[in-house]
Order: sequence, then structure tokens, then C-alpha cells
Amino acid sequence: MSYFKHYSPFIKLAYFSLLVNFILRIVLMFHPITQSEFNAVQLLKIFGFGLINDIAFFIVIGVFLWLYLLFLSDSKYNKPWGYVIFGVLLIVLVYISFFNTILNEYGGSLPEVVISFVAIKTLFFGLLLFLPKYRNAIRKALFFITVFIYVLLIVQNAVSEFFFWNEFGVRYNFIAVDYLVYTNTVIGNIMESYPVVPLFLTVGLVAFTITYFIVKQSRPFLRHLPDLSTKLKGAVLYVVLFFLSLQLIPAMAQRESDTNVFANELQANGAYKFYSAFMSNELDYDTYYPSIPKSKAFTVLQNQLSGSKNESTLRTLQNDSAEIRKNVVLITVESLSEDFMTEFGNEKHITPFLDSLAQHSMQFTNLYAVGNRTVRGLEAVTLCLPPSAAESVVKRKDNKNKFTTGAIFKQKGYAVKYMYGGDAYFDNMEDFFGGNGYDIIDKKTFQPNEISFSNIWGVCDEDMYRKAIREMNKEAAQNKPFFNHIMTVSNHRPFTYPEGKIDIPADKKSRSGGVKYTDYALGQFFKDAQKQPWFKETVFVILADHCASSSGKTELPLEKYRIPAMVYAPGFIQPKHVTTLMSQIDVMPTLFGLLNFSYDSKFYGQDIFDATYKPRAFVATYQDLGMIKDNVLTVLSPVKKVKQYQLTLEPKANVKPEFQSVYLEKPILKKQEDLINETIAYYQTSAYLLRHQKLNR
Repeated sequence: MSYFKHYSPFIKLAYFSLLVNFILRIVLMFHPITQSEFNAVQLLKIFGFGLINDIAFFIVIGVFLWLYLLFLSDSKYNKPWGYVIFGVLLIVLVYISFFNTILNEYGGSLPEVVISFVAIKTLFFGLLLFLPKYRNAIRKALFFITVFIYVLLIVQNAVSEFFFWNEFGVRYNFIAVDYLVYTNTVIGNIMESYPVVPLFLTVGLVAFTITYFIVKQSRPFLRHLPDLSTKLKGAVLYVVLFFLSLQLIPAMAQRESDTNVFANELQANGAYKFYSAFMSNELDYDTYYPSIPKSKAFTVLQNQLSGSKNESTLRTLQNDSAEIRKNVVLITVESLSEDFMTEFGNEKHITPFLDSLAQHSMQFTNLYAVGNRTVRGLEAVTLCLPPSAAESVVKRKDNKNKFTTGAIFKQKGYAVKYMYGGDAYFDNMEDFFGGNGYDIIDKKTFQPNEISFSNIWGVCDEDMYRKAIREMNKEAAQNKPFFNHIMTVSNHRPFTYPEGKIDIPADKKSRSGGVKYTDYALGQFFKDAQKQPWFKETVFVILADHCASSSGKTELPLEKYRIPAMVYAPGFIQPKHVTTLMSQIDVMPTLFGLLNFSYDSKFYGQDIFDATYKPRAFVATYQDLGMIKDNVLTVLSPVKKVKQYQLTLEPKANVKPEFQSVYLEKPILKKQEDLINETIAYYQTSAYLLRHQKLNR
């Protein structure tokens, strides 16, 4: 059958797609971020199962090419069929263009897309019908364009996967889907981070060259188009392969179960991983994760949250001392990994100000970020609950009127603001914070003369801090305490910042430069703040939203979640190292304890200095939900999987014991059921309470 001959364009493109995926696996395997070695069985899975994945996926996505080739024919232009088909196309085009159709019910861009497609199809069918002398030339041009589109997509996808791996150390996942929503910001980030024009030109040139050779070698197919009998036989075989592939692809995904995460990622097909993430951007806990009876889950939770009762986290936290109504400035620093700081082992000295500030602060040296996205960090310090599967609460529709740290401050008479140097529309921050009673200061509120430098993410941190100082002066003039949550932006790719501020040139666009400028800007903020009358009455809380990288050998490499955090308030907070294991969700409840606040709490986060606190920490990806306790990491995953790892410290040289953070994660064969039940209880009950709006104000 012609469709499966060596000269068939379908077969040529299949070979090309498989070759590109094979080369991509080799490149990703030897990428510096792939911190792993692979045994013979893992290599067999990577390349054997990987090949099966790629073949099946190409068969599925090749359906459009197959249909195009199927309808290549000369006979359809014969009288009267050619005129009948052209007339039908015209009628359909007029109907969808000028009448109300089901396309209009869907709205968005769908009507325009379909109208454009039908219009192009009608135009070229008309040209092929009425210009028979040029039919072959037109067909060759259309054939070249069709093949070029496929080749371009294959090449572009490989390049995109490489850059995604370069950033996150995994194939496409929920983050890639998430970024599609914020196309303008993400494209702008790419434009400023990489030499996009030369890169796109190279990709286009490569795709054009490969297309030329595929088209040249496919000439026998075009000269002798298959007859009806051959088309029918080919169609039957392709339909069988198509539906087999639809079953095979998810089945192969279930085999991505190696203890080495990199092996699983390399085995997978990146494009299918994107599709899978797109289709499962919300994961219902009870459907996908292990659970225990609800009554048992809340009983287990009550043993961890002293004072909570029934199906609730509500409890009264009473402090016998007088409340201290100091101003509070919470600064969540973009992508501030612990290993950027000198105490954690960094030898580049890229955080001189933070290193100095830490010596005069209460420093939490054993604190873990809950996730690897900004919205996770914001969720943790604002809602103080364990991370939810898939989508952060910040980005959900039901994200308003929640029980937040801002709500507690408002109860105490504070002015409450969220400050962000970019557009707070990004990551749904504006909707979330605005819907929870925060006043918002973002780039839209800046006057032109308030901006000295900006990139696609927003104004530089110095500009944001200067704006914050002005806002705080206004708040202080009203003689009421204020709580301001500031989110930084400068330590983010493309790592551009004003020239002449630090000793790393801005045009170098390096992570070290982004970190050092972020540190510099924070130092300038404190210099300015110390001159203000409200400074001595203000508590500063500084911590990261997440680490700079989350990739590692395991699902949840703990050193990629450990973040620096400190509370600075001269004359009020005594400098010391707090080595208690804690989570990002505990930071603000601990601060409330330091301020002697009495309040009714629905938080899962706790004051770590309270006698009832039992140390634990939460870490998660968009689907793996973990809890650290008693040197054991328990991980809950979709399809109701549970894994446990014994944590053994791997000391780093020249790092003090309290700053050690690298652990060997050894799978536990005989699982500890009490820790499994406790992990399930935290995540299951928080999902239940969110779903039933029991964590609202």
C-alpha cells in the first residue's frame, strides 16, 4: 500500500520524528541538570519504551496528515463532482460567516479559526478546479507547506522541550500548560532571555531544508496517487493503528514508575506529557489519591492541631500577654534558594546583604517551601494550608473570601496591601488578593517617573521598594498599623537589571547576577526604611517563595525545597538560629505568636514555639504531595500511590550542622502506617474543607 511505502511522506515524517526524539533523549540525558546515572534496565526503558511512545504518539498526531494525503486526488475535479464540491464549500463558508451557528455558541476565537480554514480550503479548491494547467504546481506548493508545518512543529517542539528541561529538569508538565494562559508575559520572558530571532531563523531554516528533502523523496507518491481501493485498505489499517495507539499511549505512561525520576521523564513523550497535564490541571483528591475514612482523617488531624474539633480546623488561640501591634512587612523573594547564601555553603558571596541581615535576625534554618511555583509560596504564607493537588488555590475560581493572614491583620485594625512590581494579573494574583481584602499595588499603579528600569516581569526591585516606602509613609500618617506583603521579581529569567549596581554586568543575564541584584535592592530598601519614623515599630519577615530549581533524582529532592527565612526587628526580635523543622505555612502563625495575637484560627500552619507543635513540613509538586516527619518523607501520588523514604543526611563540607540540607532518600520497604495516615489526613482534610468552603472567612 502506497501509504506505507518507503517513499510515502507519512513514513518519511514518521522516521524524522523518531530520529528527532531519539536525539533529544540523548541530549537531555547528558544535560548538566540531569543529575543521575542509569543502569542497563533503565536505559532499555528509556529508549525501548520511549520508541514505542514516540511511534504511537506520531500515529495519533499524524491523523491530519493522513487525512490530507487521503483526499489527494485528480478525479474529484472532474465534472460534475468538482463543481458540486466547490458549491458545497461556498455554501458552508457563507453559512458559517453570516449566520448564527454552533461555533458562535462556543465563542472566543473558534468561529474565526474555522471560517479562515474553510475560506482557505475553498480558495485553493477553486484554484485547482478552474486552473487545471497549474494544478500540479499548486498541489506541490500546498504539499510542501503541509509537510513544512509538520517538520517545523517537530523541530520546534524538540527545541522547546530542551529549554523547558533546561529550566525545570523535566518534560512538559502542568507548568507548561499554566504558562499558556499568560502568553504575553511568557513570550516576553523568552524574548528577553534568549536570542530568539537567530534561534527561530535557524529552526525555520532547518525545517525548510528537511522539508525539501522529504518532498523530493516523496515525488513517486505524488506522481502516482493511490487509487480508491488502495486508499480504503490503507484507511482500515490506519484506523486500527490509530485506536491501538490511543490505548497504548496512556498504558505506557503507567510504566513510568522507576525510582529514578529522570529515567521516567526521559522515557516519556514530551508532547503527550503536555496533553496529559492540560487534561488534568485539577486533581480531585478523593479520586486520585489514597484516603482513609473521613472521621479517622479528622481524628488524626485533631492530634496535630490542638483545640480543633469535629470536621474543622477552627480553634481559639489565646495569648495571655498583651498584643503587640507592630507594623509587619512580609517580603517573599523570587526563587531564593538556600544555597545562594554563604551559611548554606555558597562561596560566590552573591548575597552579602542577606548574609549580614541573617546575623541580626531570628533565622529559621530548617524551613521548607511547599512547592516550586510562586503561587505556591503565596498560597502558603497567605492561607497557611498544605499545598493542594494540581492547581494552587490562588488560581482557582473559588479563591475569594478565604481565611487569610491578611484577614487576621484586618481584624486587628491593620491596613493590608499586596505589592508586586509586575502586573498582578499574572498568576491570578490580582483576583486572589483583591478578592481577599488586600489593596493591590502593582506596575499599573506606577507613574512613568517612578520607573527607572523594567523588563517583561515588571519594574526592578529597587523601583518596587521605593514605591513601597512611599506607600508605608502614607499608611503611617494615618496612625494605624500596616501589613504589607511585597513580592519581588528581579531574580527571574531573563535576569536583567539596571547597570552599575553590582559587579556582575546586567547584559550577562546570569542567575548569579539576578540573585546579587535582588540582594542589593533589598539592602537599599533597608537603608531607606531605617530613615523612616515607622522603622523601629516594624517587623520584617523575609523568605523565598520557592527555590530556583526543583529538579533532582527523586520526585521531591528536599534540598530543592529548603529555603532561607528570617524575622528582623531590632530591639524586639533577638537574633538566633531556630533549627526546628517547619513549613512555609508556619511562618505567619509563628509571627502572630511573637506578636502575642489572640484569634480564632482555621490555619493548618502553627506557631512553632507553641508547646503543642509537632515538627513536620510539607513539600509538593503539582501532583506529588509530601510530608517530612521523623526523618521520613512520605509521598502521596495519583492512582492512589504511597511511597516512603528514609532520610539520611549527606553532610556538605564547611557547612554548620544547622544549615545542612542534603539528604539521601532511600525507599522504605516496610512502610510506617502512622506517618502515612498523618500525611493523608493533612491533605485529605484540607481538600475536603476547601471543596466545602469551610476555610472561608
